[in-house]
Amino acid sequence: MKVTIMTDSIPSLDVILNCCQRSSVGKLLPNAFYVHTCALTSLDPILQEYERRGRVTEITQKATLVKFSLDKPNISYLFYPDFDQDPHPSLTLSIVVDLNTLDYKEWNYQASDNPPILHRKETFVTPDYPLYPEFAHLTRLEVTLGLLEQSRMIGTRQEWEYRLKRLGIALLGHYLVCPLNLQYNRSVIIDRHKAAIFRKSLSRPVRLALESGLFSEHTTFFDYGCGYGGDIEHISQQGYQSSGWDPYYCSNSNCLPADVVNIGYVINVIEDSKERREALIKAWELTQRVLIVSAQVLINDSNQGLVAYGDGIITRRNTFQKYYEQEELKVYIDQVLNVDSIPVALGIYFVFRDLTQAEAFRLSRFRSRATTPKVKILLKRFEDYEDLLKPLMNFYTERGRLPVSGELENELELKAEFGGFKRAFQVISQVTQPEDWEIISEKRRQDLLLYFALSKFSDRPQAKDLDLIRKEDIKALFGGYQQLCLMADLMLASLRDLKKLSDLCTAISIGKKFKNSLIIHISALETLPTLLRLYEGCASETIGRLEKANIIKLSFRQAKITYLYYPDFDLNPHPTLQTSMEIDLKSLQVRYRDYYDDENPPILHEKDCLVSPDYPNYEKFAKLTQQERDWGLLDDLKAISHQKEWLNCLESHCAMIKNYKLYWRKDADSYQLRLLKSQINQRKKKPIKDNHVQRENLD
Repeated sequence: MKVTIMTDSIPSLDVILNCCQRSSVGKLLPNAFYVHTCALTSLDPILQEYERRGRVTEITQKATLVKFSLDKPNISYLFYPDFDQDPHPSLTLSIVVDLNTLDYKEWNYQASDNPPILHRKETFVTPDYPLYPEFAHLTRLEVTLGLLEQSRMIGTRQEWEYRLKRLGIALLGHYLVCPLNLQYNRSVIIDRHKAAIFRKSLSRPVRLALESGLFSEHTTFFDYGCGYGGDIEHISQQGYQSSGWDPYYCSNSNCLPADVVNIGYVINVIEDSKERREALIKAWELTQRVLIVSAQVLINDSNQGLVAYGDGIITRRNTFQKYYEQEELKVYIDQVLNVDSIPVALGIYFVFRDLTQAEAFRLSRFRSRATTPKVKILLKRFEDYEDLLKPLMNFYTERGRLPVSGELENELELKAEFGGFKRAFQVISQVTQPEDWEIISEKRRQDLLLYFALSKFSDRPQAKDLDLIRKEDIKALFGGYQQLCLMADLMLASLRDLKKLSDLCTAISIGKKFKNSLIIHISALETLPTLLRLYEGCASETIGRLEKANIIKLSFRQAKITYLYYPDFDLNPHPTLQTSMEIDLKSLQVRYRDYYDDENPPILHEKDCLVSPDYPNYEKFAKLTQQERDWGLLDDLKAISHQKEWLNCLESHCAMIKNYKLYWRKDADSYQLRLLKSQINQRKKKPIKDNHVQRENLD
């Protein structure tokens, strides 16, 4: 079909591209911009007028999406009749209009066995579109499971269905499920009790509470929904009074108030949303100090065999599971209990009754290590009063300042002997390095600044709500509460500057640097500049760290933090990666990957770069790294980044590592030995002594 009427001049493609790039709604690709017809009024007036020129036939009024071509003056009208109902609707008709000539062509896909389909439907509509939350939720789940990777390979119906089939995943409405040979039935009776687990050791949430120091000598413990009672038994063996209740296994027990209450993986197995809410509230009512809340977090369950039911899934064992996203779980806890829960790990939150205790716990997670400065000079006056002065030294190490009246137990004795804290500290300063105390004060200043910057994500404590010791810290280290808040906000705002983060990562001496990221051992985190600690804190405070993570990757081209777990980091010279958790700080989406069964997992090299020089095994790491460099094993790190390639490299160099030492293989070909020895000589520019290389035949 052709229309021969000539049109007025139309905007240039550069103008159209600029308008599309600035649009807050719509899906922008390199050569095209897509938007739902209901969102056309939200576009720039230039785009609206540009699109109106393409309505050369009445049928375009019924289109679902409009496509703006960015490399030619074309408008396409795309028809997806099941846009709202189908999570990935098929294209049935496409009308492409040339805006210069107003010619248009039609492509009909109704009879096609493999039509194009849509993904990420929320990107085409405005946030107030009725189904926007449903669309966005489905996209987040698909991204989490890696379904939308290599998007060019899933653009048609058959390609998409092949990927779903390969991963064992199906769709029921806008729910992601794993198919079962079980007819979908909302009247099915759920066997909740089958979700209980027999535990031979403490559950992860309770163990974290114990390790976090939430239990003291007389702490009482109650497990709400205790299942077989494993946590009750193990906590009792630790010497604490413990009890619990379960509707199936322990229904005759009373629900008793306790200092620490655990509702572990309970709210995710209750299929009734009202009952789920009531359970959480009941557990909170029993809590006197700390409530531990945990639930299953969506990671990847594509091999479990599941079917959609309500707002969750039914497992093969006929139990219910509500899989939360990490941020979704926090929002749920906070809204139901009207609290500000603290993320501790993936799917685990602590909720404190006392706000002061909550703030103290948060602050403790960001306190850097400091040791009391050593005595350099022995003076008679100090030796005579060393025992009297030690509490003052310890206090300064802990707080970074001198105490005020009422903060030190031996205050009266000190004042009686020295007249005041300042005079007593002058004696200490005479036998220690003053710079060491200044370093401690600066550490405590930065710790407090980091904490207040991160508190912006929750409920930053008001000055009137702070305890007396915290008020004195702020007064001594910052001059006042307002000054601290201003500095914290300025530092938080500077996180938007990824170039600044990149410069910091490049400049510091610790860590292993890559083109777009820095990786460090978790023990070295507190040695980083405060801005980088804040960057990591944005992930750990909002989402939580991967349990057992020992390596942290800070990306500075994109706002992402990745936690990596390398088992046997200290024991294995080149440990393999077992699990990783990547957090996108813009969307707060979490991507988890398990390498446990991977035949060729990533491995670590140059471990000494990842830790600080005071790390217990630093010298051992450094010696091996230097030896590997001398032998030329690390010349191409990209080529040996995975286990198989590294083993091949060792084989080709006739080398073997044992107990952090590199050895020649005695059975190696003599020509290879001479060749490699020659390469080492050339690299070091000097002859190698006979004892430079240990030669041993190792099994």
